Amino acid sequence: MNSRKTAIRTFARAGVSLAALTSVAETAALAQTDEIVVTAQFREQNLQDAPLAITAVTGDMLERRSQTELSQIARQAPNVTLAAQNQEYGSAMIAYIRGIGQNDPNFAVEPGVGIYIDDVYLPTLTGSLLDLMDVDRVEVLRGPQGTLAGRNSIGGAIKMYSVKPKGDNSGSFQLTYGSYDRIDIRGIYDLPITETLAMRVSGVSKNETGYIKRLDYALTHPGTNVPTQSTGQDPVLGRDGGVAMAGGKVALRWQPNDSVDINLSGDYTRERNDAGVSTLLYANADGAYNNDPSRPWLRGTDGMAIPYNCQFVPYGVNSCDTQTEYDGRYISYATFSDLYPGDSQSPYKPLVLDPHRDMDNYGAALTMDIKLSDTLSLFSVTSYRKYKTDWSYDVDGSPLAPNLLNQTQSNEQWSQEIRLNGTLGDGFADFTVGGFFFDTKSFYTGRIDIPYAELDFIHGPDPTPSNNKAVFANVTLNFTEDFHLTGGVRESWDKKDYLYRRRNPDLTPVQGPCNLFTSAAPITPPISPVAIGNQPNCLLFGVDGTTATFKNDQLDWRVALDYRFSDALMVYGQVATGYRAGGFNARPFFPSQATPHIPETITSYEIGFKSDLLDDRLRLNLAGFYFPYNDIVLNSTFCADLPVGQQAPCLRPSNVGSAKVKGFEAEAFFYPVENLSIDASLSYLDFQYKEIDATAGTGVALGDITPYTPEWQYSIGVQYDIENVLGGELSFRFDGSYQSEIFTEAGNVRELLVPNDVDPNDPNLPDGLQGIGLPGGGGPIPTLVADNLIEGYFLGNARVSWNSEDGDWGIAFEIQNLFDKYYLGTKVNDVISVGHVYGSPGKPRTFALTLKRNF
Repeated sequence: MNSRKTAIRTFARAGVSLAALTSVAETAALAQTDEIVVTAQFREQNLQDAPLAITAVTGDMLERRSQTELSQIARQAPNVTLAAQNQEYGSAMIAYIRGIGQNDPNFAVEPGVGIYIDDVYLPTLTGSLLDLMDVDRVEVLRGPQGTLAGRNSIGGAIKMYSVKPKGDNSGSFQLTYGSYDRIDIRGIYDLPITETLAMRVSGVSKNETGYIKRLDYALTHPGTNVPTQSTGQDPVLGRDGGVAMAGGKVALRWQPNDSVDINLSGDYTRERNDAGVSTLLYANADGAYNNDPSRPWLRGTDGMAIPYNCQFVPYGVNSCDTQTEYDGRYISYATFSDLYPGDSQSPYKPLVLDPHRDMDNYGAALTMDIKLSDTLSLFSVTSYRKYKTDWSYDVDGSPLAPNLLNQTQSNEQWSQEIRLNGTLGDGFADFTVGGFFFDTKSFYTGRIDIPYAELDFIHGPDPTPSNNKAVFANVTLNFTEDFHLTGGVRESWDKKDYLYRRRNPDLTPVQGPCNLFTSAAPITPPISPVAIGNQPNCLLFGVDGTTATFKNDQLDWRVALDYRFSDALMVYGQVATGYRAGGFNARPFFPSQATPHIPETITSYEIGFKSDLLDDRLRLNLAGFYFPYNDIVLNSTFCADLPVGQQAPCLRPSNVGSAKVKGFEAEAFFYPVENLSIDASLSYLDFQYKEIDATAGTGVALGDITPYTPEWQYSIGVQYDIENVLGGELSFRFDGSYQSEIFTEAGNVRELLVPNDVDPNDPNLPDGLQGIGLPGGGGPIPTLVADNLIEGYFLGNARVSWNSEDGDWGIAFEIQNLFDKYYLGTKVNDVISVGHVYGSPGKPRTFALTLKRNF
């Protein structure tokens, strides 16, 4: 076998993508000196020998794909969906693997995908949208990891590993400038302190202007009766989606001898971002939705109620907006203000919020890897982390204020994990036994102004202390060098408490019951518990001070069998279980809605093979799976199981039913000729509900699927390197990814046709709409379309880079969203309760230039 094939085989066994390499010489050098492995089964193992579905992405590959955030790696990982949250949920991430996940970051519910950094568990979707700063590799484990990762890894786990200090006086400095005034600065320095102690310092700063413009409706629509919110003549009130972030990490590594490896690290990230992205896609809330005309969401300059309709929808089939100066796909008319003057039932108005999305996130971790003997070693990781995030949202995208919130979450956690790894019977058995302890103190507070429900109150601070304890064992029996049987068990104990606090915005207690329900001060006529004559927020009376407790213990197990037929082919099969811990309804409007939900569980059956073919020029890995998915937790919008009068409003997590899920995943790496590499992935998922609990009120039908679950996904990456160009190497790379349609909510709505409430003869409409309804003529819109469907789309990125032969200098030019595709990352359909649909568009085409110096 020639040297190139030898290097490819060695590197493939290490689990590294060869597309990340720039030359045969570099391939061979890296294979000999820096073998990269995965540690999914608690021990170092080559990716091609691990009997489970893993996507491993190296730090070098991340750089060549221009990927700097965790959510971006999903584009190349089959059956994985990672996306930034919309404006409503702040600095959080949506995470689904194989149709299992969660998109509500509240502490009362648990995520379905486990997120780890250097073996430290991150318990919430908030704070998990991480920058990939100084990352050695990312492992995406698909399928339940109940024995290997524990609770909340029922869909899978994502594990990031940082580069460890080497003490070699190496480092790098990188500067990026791009569209929307993007300026990224990254720096790393690795230095020796003593012969046995090394330190690595890394830092990042990211600044970028938001790509969604918030416009003043009055200035962009002269003649309207909508009051202006601008203090001058500039129609741009602000921008959404902008980033101002800085972070740093210091890592120490002590290796007094070959048997001891101790790592201590501390990190801090500070974000002072603009509000998250949101644009209005549908508005149709006249009449009952916009309450009675005497208490409108917004009065016009003529004193009349402003109708909430298609005039504020800037783009799409539901738009009758007349402005043409700005790109309607990327604008919003949100003002972050509720200008209602207030009354006896709602005396805490008006309210004006600062559009922002801030976070402080920091922590420390101590990892010890100690070799006790030739056959026994001890691994320990101790960590402390804390974050606090504060954000506001005005998601309706109009000058009106159906709902306006400012929210704060804080989380403080301690964790300890200990593993004893060993070998028995002269290598016949490899084992791991260990224990895990996790304790967190979490708080949520919000100013909740929801005029559509005539409520304006302080939610919290709601404390949510919780802990998880676990003991586990994993053993691999090596019957031969090529034939292995792996088994594992994990017993977990969960406990979570919740205290509900509800107060008026001036911090006085909520008074009740509502006057409507008492004879002492009856309302005439008796309209509703939120009509004038009732006490402020009396609908919430009785919630304040109530508590909830959840306890559970869970046994998970796994059995895996693998056999290597040759160097080119390994086959495996496994059966594994997993669970997502239970929780509570964090948003009850009545004490009866403060109910718990039980854990989700699955038992997954998976078979697959891993191969290196065509003289190691083709790597092809394939996995197929099937699993029953039980006690699925989704949000209810109607509490059908409660007494009349307490069924709505409602937003309650409930166990909705069970499903059967099956699918397959393929990953390939192909090197057809010298300097040309191709990587690709393909996945299919068939999600079918088998049983629905009709009393849960989620609106789920048997033909629906879980949110953010595409049936098909694929990706393709092509890179070609040209050597000896200006004393270095020139590389061209293209990455493309596709996902089929997804639904973003529990109850799938493909097309809901609603009669349009806009009267083309309404004198309150702007002159361009009167008698017309649509810009340019054509008559009024007869019907509006309300859905929670995001159509399938393909995204392409391109990159051209040059690296000097000695590796000291590099320059790269990248184009993200090469074809300028308009697409949505999230969508929320709130037609029933509010009368709108909103979404978060992805960025349009952007450009960036990066200069890097290695030393």
